[in-house]
Amino acid sequence: MSFGKRREALRAILAGSTCIRPGSVYDPTSIRIAEDLGFELGMFGGSVASLVVLGDPDIALITLTELAEQMRRMSRASTLPVLVDADHGYGNALNVRRTVQELEAAGAAGLTIEDTLMPQDYGVSEPQLISLEEGVGKMKAALDGRSDPALVIMGRTGTRGGGAAASSFEECVERAKAYEAAGVDALFFTGLTTREQVKAISAVTALPIVLGNTQGELDDAGFLSSQRVKIALQGHAPFAAATQAVYDTLKALRDGVQPKELKGLPSAQLTGRLTREADVKVRSAAFLGLKK
Repeated sequence: MSFGKRREALRAILAGSTCIRPGSVYDPTSIRIAEDLGFELGMFGGSVASLVVLGDPDIALITLTELAEQMRRMSRASTLPVLVDADHGYGNALNVRRTVQELEAAGAAGLTIEDTLMPQDYGVSEPQLISLEEGVGKMKAALDGRSDPALVIMGRTGTRGGGAAASSFEECVERAKAYEAAGVDALFFTGLTTREQVKAISAVTALPIVLGNTQGELDDAGFLSSQRVKIALQGHAPFAAATQAVYDTLKALRDGVQPKELKGLPSAQLTGRLTREADVKVRSAAFLGLKK
């Protein structure tokens, strides 16, 4: 499947009538698993990208080159459309423009650009936001950076629902309206926690909505669909589960368990399917004269 078809598939999700849950993917094997299991979309999160590439927490240490290269590896391995968390675009609006170019070339179906200040200012522990004007500039730069009009650009805001968080819900609404006016294809929110907030956002914008948090009262697919929420994330449990499995396996081996006695290992059939062994054998026969 060409990159264009992957992007059209994501656009079809955004134009659809239901809310889907993407599979969290982070490398060629995980994306093939998600594809084989029937997920409509993969989500490549910034936090899991930092973990898998650097082994570091999500503190904006990963570079654009590292993120794009990992996306490129996944694009080669699978035709599953992937939405990429491009964080703050790795700098100012001009950096955002290049971020879009690199991720488009790497095969992303869509990407998000957010308005959180990264890295954080010295001596400040709470999340900070760039100004609304700079946020709008980043969205415009992202749109200008794409050469394939099918590539989905989502405006993501770090605004929250008030309290001790980064900003008020009123500012969240203001930024949503401004990013829509700038021309983004969808709006991504991580700070909405109540049905009333989702209803309010849905009422003031016409764009598809993506939620990064659907715990508690938002864990209702019917409600989300009724409010034009097209994609709802479920975190990055696959990478967490893989980490635990590797830890348990290495610990068992270190403790003296024999490899043949290990539990939870994939079958040869599953490994062969995920490595596309049958396809490799066909190519080996056709191009190298090897027997299938």
